[in-house]
Amino acid sequence: MDRESLRLTALAPPAPPPETDLAGLYREHRVGLVRLAVLLVGDLETAEDVVQDVFARLQGRRRPLALTLAYLRTCVLNGARSVLRRRAVMLRRTQRSSDLADSAETAALLGESRREVLLALARLPRRQREVLVLRYYLDLAESEIAQIMRIGPSTVRSTTARALARLLRELGEDA
Repeated sequence: MDRESLRLTALAPPAPPPETDLAGLYREHRVGLVRLAVLLVGDLETAEDVVQDVFARLQGRRRPLALTLAYLRTCVLNGARSVLRRRAVMLRRTQRSSDLADSAETAALLGESRREVLLALARLPRRQREVLVLRYYLDLAESEIAQIMRIGPSTVRSTTARALARLLRELGEDA
């Protein structure tokens, strides 16, 4: 080698190690990462999308990362978790919308009964109303209600029992 080529070689940036080269990692580990994603999300198409999204996001980074197979697996795992969360949200929404598909008469009756319950709830003393809302609307445990309201768990139980009995009286039902 002559001096000029040696000088140019010394000035050139060093080639990234094979494991940190994104295209090389993609060629070497794509199939294994897709298999991992299939096990997590359950179908090949979504798994391929997850892996592709991971590599696309990594390609867009300005700062070079120390890319390792472990890091890529973590990214695929997080991508699969996001897919599963979105699926769960969509499932809940479709279930809610199918539950709401009642007839007009049923909707009117439900609306009227809800109004009656809300009016009866508004007539309860503040503490009883708060305990019922925390228990049955937010679905909190007695210990959580006690902590929020700064009362004892036994007070929560007795207040809930009195509030339910009074609410039933307000609604004209036998307690």
